[in-house]
Amino acid sequence: MLENISFANPDFFWLFLLLPIAILWYIFKQKEQNASLRIATINAFGYSSFLPKLKHVLFLLRLLALAAIIVAMARPQTEDISTRTKTTKGIDIVIAIDVSSSMLAKDLKPNRLAALKKVAADFIKKRPNDRIGLVAYAGESFTKTPITTDKSIVLGALREITYGQLEDGTAIGMGLATSVNRLKESKAKSKIIILLTDGVNNSGFIEPQTAADLAIEFDIKTYTIGLGTNGNALTPIAYNADKSFRYGMRQVEIDEELLQDIAQVTGGKYFRATDNETLEEIYDEINKLEKTEIEEFKYYRYEEKFRPWILIAGALLLLEWILRNTVFRSFV
Repeated sequence: MLENISFANPDFFWLFLLLPIAILWYIFKQKEQNASLRIATINAFGYSSFLPKLKHVLFLLRLLALAAIIVAMARPQTEDISTRTKTTKGIDIVIAIDVSSSMLAKDLKPNRLAALKKVAADFIKKRPNDRIGLVAYAGESFTKTPITTDKSIVLGALREITYGQLEDGTAIGMGLATSVNRLKESKAKSKIIILLTDGVNNSGFIEPQTAADLAIEFDIKTYTIGLGTNGNALTPIAYNADKSFRYGMRQVEIDEELLQDIAQVTGGKYFRATDNETLEEIYDEINKLEKTEIEEFKYYRYEEKFRPWILIAGALLLLEWILRNTVFRSFV
């Protein structure tokens, strides 16, 4: 709610140019009306008063009344603006996250999964008018949260995603198919999947090509992201005796051809993220590519404020009339 003062008829302020004209006219008339009488002394009259000098107050009161009338004619108003927004082209988004053990590789800081969760959280916060859901996949897949407008639920679910919730592996087809299943009943004008992986499809009973065909059937655009540096990365390779991971250098293998094909046939785009900065840039680009159209409605309510100015003008004129016919009666 925004409140400010505006004027319905600001052109009337040009009438203020009359005020200096009125002042010049008054000075000219005073010079014409005042006759001079030369006498040696006025002591014989035995009369002295400062009232004749104050008679100009009458003109000042009339001038102020005229100024108040001009302001009233300009119609000052208090303007209350109520703004409401309506999403006219909503977007439903599912973010599919690879949670296999390789996502703990340290080529992104502190590791791939933690870096992704931070960037994904920022992306979610930038989409206040869209419904967003989460799918996690490794050797199998599951829906972490269905599409919802409640971003606190989505962000809370994102924080809970960790390695070890699923059998290890990389089931890209399963992750994509589960995401399609979350969006197939959507009535949104635009439906997209953001699928991220750092490996090759080696698990699951649904082929990635089959899942891509499902996305095409339900008109779901898919953006794919390959995550990992070029060359070798410090990656979990075995367990220590205390069940912690033992890390070693391992060749980064991402099926970029598959990810490019999924993006192309569904009308999306493929990206490669080799570090934290490029990952952030990719999500920023997707955010710009998928704009939600917002229609804004503004409601105006005006409260007229000219009445006090009319009262001020009336009070000044009344005071001028009273003074003219009482205190200054003998001098005007």
